Amino acid sequence: MGVDTDGEAGTAPDNYVMRAGYALAGDDSCIADARHHAIAFLDQAHGEHHLTVPDRARDLTQLVVSELVTNARKYAPGPVLMELRISARIVEVVVWDSEPTVPAARPADPGRIGQHGLEIVKAATVALLIEQEPVGKRITARLALSDTAARR
Repeated sequence: MGVDTDGEAGTAPDNYVMRAGYALAGDDSCIADARHHAIAFLDQAHGEHHLTVPDRARDLTQLVVSELVTNARKYAPGPVLMELRISARIVEVVVWDSEPTVPAARPADPGRIGQHGLEIVKAATVALLIEQEPVGKRITARLALSDTAARR
């Protein structure tokens, strides 16, 4: 079962130039490790494949990685798997965890402290897909590499 939060997540992107997968321990260090992996991945895409990765895309990728891995760490026991994919136009962040419950963004509430992660991810991405798996769930967040693609 997939929950496509904005209608574009099911559309196949350009061919991926690069993909990388990471097994994160699920302990307190995994969030920082995930952010470091994301920046190293984007640096490699730029250095080896000459992809332009604007600062905004780097920052948003780190933010989305941080929010998704934080949620996995907070709500699911055990390890977290993360895959990063990049094409000429998009970066995809895929996070798998062992909790099968599909998260839902809560209505905006400036008075609420915390639990804004999914709201932030939805605002930063051009597409978000949440899929229940036989064990756990997989969340795929698609981010535009350019401001032009983000406004579509």
